Amino acid sequence: MKIEEEIKSTIPLDNSKKIILNVLYTQNVINDNFNEVLKPYEISGEQYNVLRILRGQKGNPANMCVIQERMLARTSNTTRLVDKLLLKDLVTRKVCPENRRKIEVLITQKGLEVLTDLDPKVVAHENHFAKNLNTEELEQLNLLLEKFRNQ
Repeated sequence: MKIEEEIKSTIPLDNSKKIILNVLYTQNVINDNFNEVLKPYEISGEQYNVLRILRGQKGNPANMCVIQERMLARTSNTTRLVDKLLLKDLVTRKVCPENRRKIEVLITQKGLEVLTDLDPKVVAHENHFAKNLNTEELEQLNLLLEKFRNQ
């Protein structure tokens, strides 16, 4: 369905406005679907992102700055996200022995198990949105989105 139909626009939209609306609308559709995947685990997309970042540390702790710079949504309140994950026993947090102002965060075994359980569901989610495009179209879409974003 065209974006004009989705948003029930009665006026013609120029291409630059359409692309912004398409990207924003598509982002919301993807996020809504992804939130349904995460719902049984009682974590948000941002919390999932933190867990993925910590798993990528391969057993090494990450400080708040490392987590923040790797977040997809850099405006997220990293401290609040880590606090919520801490309450769920998905991460641990301790003061760095070399620099007491630095907080080190590690994913717990429970956090790793949640990600292991989610991995095939996340792949299915990604494949669901990619199924209407062939490999060449997926590559082209990635290139175009990167070109559009990197102004």
